[in-house]
Amino acid sequence: MNVRQEKVGTVNVVTPLGPLTDEDGAEFVEVLQAHLESANPHVVLNMDEVSYLDSHALEVLLGAARELRNNSLPLKLAKLTPTCREIFDLTELTGEFEVFDDVEDAVRSFL
Repeated sequence: MNVRQEKVGTVNVVTPLGPLTDEDGAEFVEVLQAHLESANPHVVLNMDEVSYLDSHALEVLLGAARELRNNSLPLKLAKLTPTCREIFDLTELTGEFEVFDDVEDAVRSFL
């Protein structure tokens, strides 16, 4: 799996490229963890290239959300694909994250 990263102002936008699964998600976990441990853990996950995520990916995202919440910060997800949105809805985990229709709104929400 590849992960695209960009900085928009002071916000880190992380875009996983492909499904988030246990087998392919190691690079994503490393990138996400590095951002969580940085001096500026403002992170938006752009999910528009993620066609699927498995239970391991959900656990990673929940762990990241809890870690950020301990520092009074939310984990923000943007551009969920229909399949990913359905997974979050079916598992009743949508409320654990701030979800945005586009990346720009998610980035602006840090202001």
